[in-house]
Amino acid sequence: MSSEGAVLGIDPGTRKCGYAVVSAAGSAPLELGIVPTAELGERVRLLGERFALRVVALGAGTNTAPVAALLAGSLLPVRAVDERETTLLARRRYFDAHPPRGWRRLVPRGMLLPPRPIDDFAALLIAERFLERESNLPAEAETGGAGRSARPSEGQE
Repeated sequence: MSSEGAVLGIDPGTRKCGYAVVSAAGSAPLELGIVPTAELGERVRLLGERFALRVVALGAGTNTAPVAALLAGSLLPVRAVDERETTLLARRRYFDAHPPRGWRRLVPRGMLLPPRPIDDFAALLIAERFLERESNLPAEAETGGAGRSARPSEGQE
């Protein structure tokens, strides 16, 4: 798969979905947001017009199948990505981006709850997991096996 273009990460939910557009692993997101699930198809279409999207990284958890069906008309490839622990990690990422102020600075971050939904930060983590997995593919998978050595492995002849 070509690495040209942005990845759209989606944290699927029954009522709302978080989304994040990311161009490269470790880079700042191009856009973060949360939309009602019923409006996701239209939002993906608009994002596709604004950004050169190449793939949708869809969290494989709650409501994945219905959201994948919504995305079927987008003409973008959809890849399922493990979303375990993304909510907990998203909370941490939220507070990294928006440090607590005032007396909240004294409360351990693990005990703080964000003042708003963080589905967009979960979607960011899903997109980053996809990019990490993609960058860790062996060269053989990228070349379709064409780069394999013709020599037999040890013990084979």
